[in-house]
Amino acid sequence: MDTERAVVPAVRQALAAACPSLSEGSAADAVAGVVPSFVASPASTSEAALLLRAAAAAGLAVVPRGAGTGLSWGWPPSRCDLVLDLRSMDQVIEHAAGDLVARVQAGATIGQLAAALAAAGQQLALDAPADATVGGVVATGTAGPRRFRYGAPRDMLIGLTVVRADGVIARSGGKVVKNVAGYDIGKLFSGSQGTLGLITEATFRLHPLPAAVAWVTAEFGPADRDGAVAAVAAAAGSPLVPSAVELDWPAGPPQSPRPLRVGVLIEGTSSGVAERAKQLSELLAAAGGSAGVSQTAPARWGVLPSASTVIRVSFWVSALGSVLDALAAAGASAGVRPAVTGPAGAGALYACLAPLARQDPATENEADVRFVTALRERLSGPEGSAGPRGSVAVLAAPPAVLAAARDATVPGSALMRAVKDQFDPDHRMFPGRLAVLAGGDDPPIPPRDWGDPSPQTPLAPQTPLGRGD
Repeated sequence: MDTERAVVPAVRQALAAACPSLSEGSAADAVAGVVPSFVASPASTSEAALLLRAAAAAGLAVVPRGAGTGLSWGWPPSRCDLVLDLRSMDQVIEHAAGDLVARVQAGATIGQLAAALAAAGQQLALDAPADATVGGVVATGTAGPRRFRYGAPRDMLIGLTVVRADGVIARSGGKVVKNVAGYDIGKLFSGSQGTLGLITEATFRLHPLPAAVAWVTAEFGPADRDGAVAAVAAAAGSPLVPSAVELDWPAGPPQSPRPLRVGVLIEGTSSGVAERAKQLSELLAAAGGSAGVSQTAPARWGVLPSASTVIRVSFWVSALGSVLDALAAAGASAGVRPAVTGPAGAGALYACLAPLARQDPATENEADVRFVTALRERLSGPEGSAGPRGSVAVLAAPPAVLAAARDATVPGSALMRAVKDQFDPDHRMFPGRLAVLAGGDDPPIPPRDWGDPSPQTPLAPQTPLGRGD
């Protein structure tokens, strides 16, 4: 019998001994087109640790998975041997309502957690999809409009349990807000995209559910970008304590007008919300907008438009006007008109480029690449230059666009690589996920005991290795 064929079942047996819920990967389990060899669903942190220890012994590349809502974003894995599905770990372990603290397993969904907390009149103040998992939200750093007031997941974490790539369990923080003993692993793992280790539990500080909410919106004409910028600045700097300050600039045909809408969320008591909403409406109207108040969220609130390319722009709020000018100029030079939306009051916007149904997809990709390149040229000038300085990150795009955007210099890339080397020295956790760690930045994964297939080809169970699937 072929030696490689004989050893592969032994690897499967080792994984199954660590986690009985093990199956072979299929096309339905593919991560950005890469089909895994195995899929495992641990039921506890200790089981996940045993599983990662077995994977480390076999040299397997591991991809964590929650609901899978964010797996299609970013770079595909350069290798994917084992998908570690956390949806079986879905318990709200502890809810200390008096302390406004909850400890949750990573596979619990945001909707499930919201229902459990609502019974006590409390909430986790994150605007994330109801079907997204807690671990996925932390790993991707997902935050919506209310990040302006409450922050991102990293700001609400007071404790985190993770399993390192070698199977060692690490805990940070505690169960009360004042207890922050240990290294702040929570902030390190937030937004790490599964590249540092496996998140299995999270402890959050909570907030009371507001008694009343109101949305104050103001619309500005296409020629009044300055008014929209002034409205965002006025709302963001207002003592009226808004929970969100959003900007929405929809896409449209090249010659059609594109009005801008500023939206502000107010939360609190019924009487307080009514009075603050009235004052905010006057504030936005003074900036030149047509303002109104509603008890329901505006259309597209906190939702990104359907798009094949999603670009996040981060900036100082004082540079918003220059950022909008740069977006418009980059779109004009590339022949595209992105939909622009996001928490402008918190210094972030998303530019979304929708497919144009052209005959030649390459033409569309070229236009997207030109847009990204032009936007970076306008926003990422050297310190002290006349132009605004900002960060342009391509979150999702066709492979050709991602490849063109990959060469950009990423601030702090050396530090990111050092952290990766510390937590995952063999680079087996979601290898290739982050552009700054991909390609030449990623050291080769040590060969498996049973062979060394191409790094672009996932391991296929019971097939001779070194051969493509």
